[in-house]
Amino acid sequence: MNPDASTIAAGAPIEVDLSPVAEGQDIKVFWRGKPIYISHRTKKQIDEARGVNVASLPDPETDEARVKSGHEQWLVVIGICTHLGCIPIAHEGNYDGFFCPCHGSQYDSSGRIRQGPAPANLPVPPYQFVSDTKIQIG
Repeated sequence: MNPDASTIAAGAPIEVDLSPVAEGQDIKVFWRGKPIYISHRTKKQIDEARGVNVASLPDPETDEARVKSGHEQWLVVIGICTHLGCIPIAHEGNYDGFFCPCHGSQYDSSGRIRQGPAPANLPVPPYQFVSDTKIQIG
C-alpha cells in the first residue's frame, strides 16, 4: 500500500534511513524531483560552521537555524545552486561544503553561501526526525 511513483514525484513525503551513512559521508535522494543532500557532518565540520561570524555572510543564518536540535551532525539541504539552478558538488571548494562548478559559487558545511555569485544559502527542505536514524522529508 505504498504510494506509486507519480504520487511520490508530486510531493508525497519520503522517509530516509540514515543508519548506513557514515560520519563525513553524504547521500543524495530525490524529493519532488529535486536533489536533496543529506550530510553526516563531522565534529570538525560542525565546529567550523559554528565558528563563522554570521554577520560576514552574504545570506546571514546561523548553523543552529539550519539543523534540528539534538541532531546537529545531520545537514539536509536542497542541492540546487541558488545562482542559476545548477547542481553543486559535495565536499568540494574552500569550505568543505558544496561547490558549483558552473560559476564558482561555494557553500560551507552548513550549506551557506560563502563565495561566488549565488545570492542565497542552499534551502533547507521541510523535514523531521521520526526516529534517531530516520527522517521524513516533506
